[in-house]
Amino acid sequence: MKNKFLRGSLLSMSLLLVGCNGTVESSDESEKNSAVAEEESADNSEENDAVTSATYREYSDIEDLEDTYDVVIVGSGGAGLAAAIEASDAGANPVVFELMPVAGGNTNKSSAGMNASETIFQQAEGIEDTNDQFYEETFIGGNETNDEELLSYMINHSADAIEWLDSIGITLDNLTSTGGMSVPRTHRPTDGSAVGEYLVSGLLDNLDERNIPLFVNSEVTGLIEEDGQVKAVEVNVNQVEKREIQTDAVIVATGGFGANFDMIVEYDDNLDGFVTTNHEGSNGSGIQMITDAGGDVVDLEAIQIHPTVEQSSGYLITEAVRGEGAILVSSEGTRFTNEMGTRDKVSADIIALPEQKAYLVFDDGVKERVRAIEMYAEQGFVLSGETADEVAELAEIEAENLKETLEIWNSSVADSLDAEFGRETAMDEDLSTGSVHAIEIAPGVHHTMGGVRINTLTEVLNPNGEPVKGLYAAGELTGGIHGENRIGGNAVADIIIFGRQAGIQAAQFSK
Repeated sequence: MKNKFLRGSLLSMSLLLVGCNGTVESSDESEKNSAVAEEESADNSEENDAVTSATYREYSDIEDLEDTYDVVIVGSGGAGLAAAIEASDAGANPVVFELMPVAGGNTNKSSAGMNASETIFQQAEGIEDTNDQFYEETFIGGNETNDEELLSYMINHSADAIEWLDSIGITLDNLTSTGGMSVPRTHRPTDGSAVGEYLVSGLLDNLDERNIPLFVNSEVTGLIEEDGQVKAVEVNVNQVEKREIQTDAVIVATGGFGANFDMIVEYDDNLDGFVTTNHEGSNGSGIQMITDAGGDVVDLEAIQIHPTVEQSSGYLITEAVRGEGAILVSSEGTRFTNEMGTRDKVSADIIALPEQKAYLVFDDGVKERVRAIEMYAEQGFVLSGETADEVAELAEIEAENLKETLEIWNSSVADSLDAEFGRETAMDEDLSTGSVHAIEIAPGVHHTMGGVRINTLTEVLNPNGEPVKGLYAAGELTGGIHGENRIGGNAVADIIIFGRQAGIQAAQFSK
């Protein structure tokens, strides 16, 4: 698998849309650029990712930058944005600095949803779930290597996080399943669409309502300590002006290092040549910044590959496709794995195939239940036919085997028994509705589970296990929560739950 990550595309696309002072151009020019963006986005998935509601925001102007803030937040993904909202609501005066030309980070690319247990939306649908069950399945999914205190905190605060999002206008009431989960606990937007852009848009709306400044194209290059406490940051604002910003507390939420292949290969040389689903800002700079300030790291070798990635673009095909009933078949037209197994196991089974690739096969029913498939079709990823024979010819799959596989699978769904691979979830609907579709996929680098060591207060810890005063971290930048393997849907839970905690704790520290 060749590394086909399009490294410059997000940056170039975003610069078409964002003015040099960090604000979106207005009036006719904005509409003109928007039209250009929409036309060009169909050619490239990374460019398409940039065309979100975040792109059309008016970000803060450099003239409005102050010299001092109560809390400085580095990174504007889900964790950073949640932290900013909670810090503001706790009475602090926060500011957000973002390296990239648009806000949102990898959160913009999130697709499946947010895992949570014992929620009001599960109860409304009569879904029986417990925190203990969520904990156990996540712990098993992480090969029992998760930091148990961090994991317990995430699980026990997941339902509250869903209600908090709902209270600020971000409703995730559509439920599906991901691999390794025994019940539907992955919360999506009402229409079943991908969670990322909806989540980022809602969080940015809340920043706007609170007048929280957010400076894009602004790289924080270092932390400044005084008397053993972080007291300031060095920032290159709009890539043109270097400033030193005084603060009482810093929250680093810059994401992982899934786009930094030098760093990836350093910790796992087996991943050399893989594609990545990450946006180019996921370069590990925040981890380096924190270690330079005395912070410790954990589990850096724990790098997750996602089983269903479109290889020409590095575009992740959401786990919700399988969660709503799709199956995986080889070029021989036969199933070879439990599609709802954990990501590490499904990826390994795909790599073990002679061709090291597979096909997601689904019907119109799945297509209707997973709105993201419309976008995949627009990108040219979806092969469609009226019959299995037609799809088999397009995908160069053994047609007779594919037809037999679909017949066996539909019988398995009817009997609620997968005798071949023991699949027990996402078997509510068979694959007999309307047309047949297939997407060619293979594994790609997706998530870095390792990172900065924190405690449940999101304080950054030094190698002795002591907090680095005034320094907090949240999101994929941190390590330990997911252990050796992350369950799909747990990243959004992680960023929201610990992002909120970071904002609350940093605000209290600043008083």
